[in-house]
Amino acid sequence: MSLKDDILKCVEQSGATIDPLIVRAAEHVEEMAEGEHDIDTVLSWLAEKQRDYPAQVEEVGVRDLSSWNVDEKSGNITHTSGKFFSIIGVRVKGAGEREVASWDQPMMKQTECSISGVIAKRFDGIRKYLFYAKFEPGNVNRVQLSPALQVTESNLGRAHQGKKPRLAEYFEGEKGKLLTSVVDVEDGGRFFQKTNRTMIVEVADNEDVPMTDDYIWLTLPQIRRLLLVDNVINSLARDVCAVL
Repeated sequence: MSLKDDILKCVEQSGATIDPLIVRAAEHVEEMAEGEHDIDTVLSWLAEKQRDYPAQVEEVGVRDLSSWNVDEKSGNITHTSGKFFSIIGVRVKGAGEREVASWDQPMMKQTECSISGVIAKRFDGIRKYLFYAKFEPGNVNRVQLSPALQVTESNLGRAHQGKKPRLAEYFEGEKGKLLTSVVDVEDGGRFFQKTNRTMIVEVADNEDVPMTDDYIWLTLPQIRRLLLVDNVINSLARDVCAVL
């Protein structure tokens, strides 16, 4: 009998009702007890990715950006494709419970829902989760752990004329079993009605996931420990971790 089964048996004997949340909690305890805890090798691997990533980032004027336009009348900033996001202005009135009741501010607007997805797979009975060492121009340390797929609909549709994101097929219903799919709102103080779909997809033990050495499988205890380290796990990956 597994540790999970032992826990559920104790719960049942206590007279409590066993529901899906109780089952998942028992799985969590099993994963925490039996999964790898060491994160030193993970941090060393990530530090190497951060050190070796070749991109250079410099701050430039918005009007100097290629493929981005500043509207002469409104001042709004948009991409020439009409995709991705825009920078708009909003005017707030009557917010009596806030520090001030009325104010103006710029906000990022993106009508399409983004996807943040992690793949789960069992190795010798222990469930692990796939994350990606991803570069973003605004990151501290340039590269942080992100979901295995962190993408917008524009990216999936290749509006940037680049490559389709790796592993997209797992989150478009082509492969794997969907465990979790929930839409949440990103920071409403900076993003205007911006939503993100958090997804977890599980694959069979023998599934050969097409990944590069920029991806890493992590156990639940490793994830829990990494969440307590500064500037390692990005904000969207933290959203995924909340529903593991």
